[in-house]
Amino acid sequence: MSIYRDLAPIDLSNISTYELASRPSKVTVDDFANAPDENDSMRAFLGKLPDILAVRSMRELSDRVRKARDAGKPIIWGIGGHVIKTGLAPILIDLMDRGFVTAVAGNGSVLVHDSEIARVGFTSEDVDATLGTGDFGAAKETGELLNTAAQYAQQSGIGLGEAMCTSLAALRPPHADRSLLCAAYDRKLPFTAHLTIGADIGHFHPHVDGAALGVGSHTDFRLMCSLVERMNGGGVYINYGSAVVMPEIFLKAVTVVRNLGGELTDITTANFDFIQHYRPLTNVVRRPTADGAGKGFSITGHHELTMPLFAAHLICT
Repeated sequence: MSIYRDLAPIDLSNISTYELASRPSKVTVDDFANAPDENDSMRAFLGKLPDILAVRSMRELSDRVRKARDAGKPIIWGIGGHVIKTGLAPILIDLMDRGFVTAVAGNGSVLVHDSEIARVGFTSEDVDATLGTGDFGAAKETGELLNTAAQYAQQSGIGLGEAMCTSLAALRPPHADRSLLCAAYDRKLPFTAHLTIGADIGHFHPHVDGAALGVGSHTDFRLMCSLVERMNGGGVYINYGSAVVMPEIFLKAVTVVRNLGGELTDITTANFDFIQHYRPLTNVVRRPTADGAGKGFSITGHHELTMPLFAAHLICT
């Protein structure tokens, strides 16, 4: 006999049930994947993916990006340095040429890694091996380029991103075909740079000019606001691999546009990352599209896997 004198297991004999066939369900066999075949085209392969969760989101997002391109609306990619370090610049460059990238906004690490790739064909130093000796981040050419470009931006009244594109392209680097900065310069595509002073290796270069860095980056923030303003009525913002800086920049740009009386509805936003952090989910996916202003998507996975797959959906479906 139980010691719980006033407590007995509930009687389930009168639970109401229903016929399984009458129940609406989220998944049916029509949504299932089909096994790939070695003779499949890319289109056929994509068509065999399950029409469930992230694949369904990617398909809908792809449709919205294509509509934005066809309508001449901005398709802005906000990226972090990891996108460059995982070798994805060639995919973004191809998407530029296909009209699926109309502007790029990057944090300071994008400038570092992209310019190093362009000049020497490699990047991403071994921090553990160099931090103890104080050599981490002390690459001469990288620091000089960033700071020279910042001074050029200040003197010319242009953004730091444009100054970096122009300065790097002028060097005719041997790997320019793998550089987003060089590609944007060649195509006259807006490239804005958004710094966190002290976060990038060029910020402790002997000739660093904090005022120049600040002026160039602030000009780019204002340019970013102008780009976001044009998103009204069908534009797209895609955050790829930036957990803090670019989500904050985008949210503030949305605020500026609306504060100045601009309308910003029917927009599409998306966050791609291998972890769904708070700021991208809140500042990119949810807040800007709230109250019927648009729709946001969050797709989780490694950049080196999701970007080729997303590009394939844009191009082949």
